[in-house]
Amino acid sequence: MSQLYTETFLEYAKNPPNKGILEGATIEHFEENRNCGDALTVFLKLDDVGTILDFSFEGNTAIVTTACTSIFGESIIGMNISDILTMNEKTILEMIGFQVSSRRKQASVLGLLATRNAIHTYLGNGVVDDFSDVLI
Repeated sequence: MSQLYTETFLEYAKNPPNKGILEGATIEHFEENRNCGDALTVFLKLDDVGTILDFSFEGNTAIVTTACTSIFGESIIGMNISDILTMNEKTILEMIGFQVSSRRKQASVLGLLATRNAIHTYLGNGVVDDFSDVLI
């Protein structure tokens, strides 16, 4: 395990508090990273004005994807969905507090990508983001 990972990050990787299927979710969306084999579904519960009330995820994910998705998910509760559509890799790095290796960049943003695409589907705007939309 890399010395770069903080205790908090490793705890989120081992015991993500928001992993599981969110009952009564307003939105759910599946996304995968074919480069590393990670696959996850994000679940969001929204109010009538698009505020995120709750977030969870489920899937087969490695340490970086699990921890980054969990930290990201906790951080967006209370935000409006429009705020999520402006987020990118920089946002995730600020949330986790350290730089990930170039090999792990896609893994670090998979939860964000899935959430952005869930929101696009919910809005019916015809947009489908890919990794180039969230990596800087």
